[in-house]
Amino acid sequence: MIRINLLPHRELARAARRRQFNALLGLAVAAGVVTVVLGHTALATRLSAQVARNAYLTQEIAKLDKQIGEIKEIRQQTQALLARKQVVETLQSNRAEVVHLFDQLIRLLPEGLYLKSVKQSGDTLTISGYTQSSARVSTLMRNLEDSPWFERPSLIEIKSATVNNLRANEFSLSVKQTRQQTDEATGKPARNAGGKGGKA
Repeated sequence: MIRINLLPHRELARAARRRQFNALLGLAVAAGVVTVVLGHTALATRLSAQVARNAYLTQEIAKLDKQIGEIKEIRQQTQALLARKQVVETLQSNRAEVVHLFDQLIRLLPEGLYLKSVKQSGDTLTISGYTQSSARVSTLMRNLEDSPWFERPSLIEIKSATVNNLRANEFSLSVKQTRQQTDEATGKPARNAGGKGGKA
């Protein structure tokens, strides 16, 4: 007996297209899944590499911060040593200046004038004493003005006083001390080019 397929031709073609579509859809889904997995793996690899680089940079930055701290400490120690060196040099130069200072005061004192005290504050000297006449105080001030070790003497006060039952004048004056450059060869003060003239 002969069997005849009565299904329409369109239904067969539609079913074949459906199967083809489902196969293509499955392939697309599989390709999408593979793409996502590969992308995720690549991103995870790059992320781990970046994390490793960040950790390395953090370690290096910590090392640099430590080195910077050590450099700052060394600079502070250097500045402290330089400050101490400056103080020592100043003390050494001032030691010679004090000798010259008193030597000059003795040389500049006129007769009949006696010192009671000499006080120094910075570069200012306050000199007080007794004199037989006020003219001798003027002479002392002129001598101070002419000396290369002093400048700008200024009379503070002068008044009558009694010393050992004798009448005298008690005076007080201030004067600026000038810084002198010492000549290494002679040990004497070397005159600056812009310094004032006068007797030593």
